[in-house]
Amino acid sequence: MKKKRTWKFWTSRTLLVIFALVAFWVGNLIWFRPFNITHFYDRIFAELALDSPELTTAMGIPVIYNWSKDELDDISDKKQWETFNKIKEDYETLKSYDFESQSEANKLNTRILGYYLEGELEGERFFYHDYPVNQMGGVQSSLPSLMEDSHKLRDKSDAEAYITRLSKFETKFNQLIENLKIREEKGIIPPKFVMDRVLDEMKGFIGKKENEIKETDDAVTSNILYSNFDTKIDKIEDLSQEEKNELKEQVKNEIATTVFGSYQKLISYFEQLKQKATTDAGVWKLPEGDAYYRYQLKQRTTTDLDPEEVHTIGLSEVARIKGEMEAILSSQGYADSTKTVGAIIQELNKEDRFLFPNNDEGRQMVIDEYNRILSEISNGLDDAFDIRPKAALEVKRVPEFKEEGSAGAYYNRPAMDGSRGGVFYANLRNVHESVKFGMKTLAYHEGIPGHHFQIAIQSELEGVPIFRTIGLFTSYIEGWALYSEQLAWELGFYESDPFGNLGRLQAEMFRAVRLVVDTGIHHKKWTREQAIDYMVQNTGMTTTEVTTEIERYIVWPGQACAYKIGMLKILELREKAKRELGDRFDLREFHNAVLKDGAVPLDILEEIINDYIERTKVKSAS
Repeated sequence: MKKKRTWKFWTSRTLLVIFALVAFWVGNLIWFRPFNITHFYDRIFAELALDSPELTTAMGIPVIYNWSKDELDDISDKKQWETFNKIKEDYETLKSYDFESQSEANKLNTRILGYYLEGELEGERFFYHDYPVNQMGGVQSSLPSLMEDSHKLRDKSDAEAYITRLSKFETKFNQLIENLKIREEKGIIPPKFVMDRVLDEMKGFIGKKENEIKETDDAVTSNILYSNFDTKIDKIEDLSQEEKNELKEQVKNEIATTVFGSYQKLISYFEQLKQKATTDAGVWKLPEGDAYYRYQLKQRTTTDLDPEEVHTIGLSEVARIKGEMEAILSSQGYADSTKTVGAIIQELNKEDRFLFPNNDEGRQMVIDEYNRILSEISNGLDDAFDIRPKAALEVKRVPEFKEEGSAGAYYNRPAMDGSRGGVFYANLRNVHESVKFGMKTLAYHEGIPGHHFQIAIQSELEGVPIFRTIGLFTSYIEGWALYSEQLAWELGFYESDPFGNLGRLQAEMFRAVRLVVDTGIHHKKWTREQAIDYMVQNTGMTTTEVTTEIERYIVWPGQACAYKIGMLKILELREKAKRELGDRFDLREFHNAVLKDGAVPLDILEEIINDYIERTKVKSAS
């Protein structure tokens, strides 16, 4: 007699089939060429996230975060080559899909991803041509920042993961030193002045700054890794005070032994390496240095401009902006033919009316003023934008331990899980560097409608592969932020504020000068001092600020050229749209066209704007 099948049988059989299908799909997604190109796009990001616990933490990726919150990235030489070879495989897989049969949306996805992957592969011969430890970044500063900004401390599990991560600093630093030794053998060594910056930063981090050596316990409890944990764990309601104290003690021990020991080992290595370093600033000194710089320029600007062309554009823009600045200075009674524009602005920078007190009260006043400026412009953009980011924006001080070598400001994108909005970090090491007439422009660039608008809107894009929500192209990202500064002026936010407009032009001059000094350093073999002198004379920035900037360009060749090149392309495309559309041109629609696809290479942006122009013509003709 045939046995009757019960609902339990059929349910279990159905679940088994579903599980088999899911397992087959996941296996295909991860280990084989996915059937569907959209699955391949997802795989690219899934592999990146699964392979980088630190990226997962920094981006706040839900679910995956909990799987890897006690891990750190493997940065061994072997692992880095495995990752690079995986990029080769991914590029070949991407090319294996028939391009013409893809939807228009997927053609764009494929072109963007292909451009990025191809650019990475073009750099194979320059695999070691960088400085993994420098004053702008590297494990020594990125790890503490990750722990403070992004590692969540919501419960005991998070706290234990925090401690486990501290215990893995030694492995991470050993891998880093391995990478540095490979570069040392190849003659790829940072300049002495860069090493001095990093040594000061690391010694300060472990409480051994010159003339300020702290007792070990004081150095630990004042360290950001401890103070961050101490503050946040006290807010966890589900833990008893005894549990909190026990966890704090474990953090103390890990910092005092593993963390500080790892930093000391890197300090010792750097002090030995410094003996081999020179003061030559440009990457021309490296093996195939000229070719490396051309590669970096292409990567950063997403153009084929050569160093000489970029230098010429820079000189032309410096001359134009200088004339506009001189006109404002003359109208305000500051004309002086015996002084450079930079010298006059340096004098303005010292006038009491443009300064906040150089103390903690003044620092708070700076933060408050940035918030006021951002609120004002946010409430006045309806004529220019009909899309806004959902994520909030917060203004914070650059963490003290790294403010000495950091830029004047920078922006951190919102977390993907919505747990953290965008953050505009202002460097308040010296409040007198935050001159009042320059604050509007910096706030517009880093916040609204600059980086926060563009990056947050991109991170919130729907219906696109996840890799499209991540900014991959500096020239677009920084070009938009610099364009935003001019846009704010065009929209009237500097009306009746000649000094504010002077600050805007000073900021634009700063980016134009970058084209000159970056190519000067890496192409024309300028010294660090030549570059500093040129920037001081033309921008009016202090020598301290300029020195930080010039040293940034030295360790990030080509990056500083992306801003002006990107801005010029966006302005060029806007003028083209105005010219061809006439009365049909709508600034909001133009901005939608620029922003709706996220960061793209500049030639692809041009195609997007051309499509927008043609669509608008067709729409208005029908």
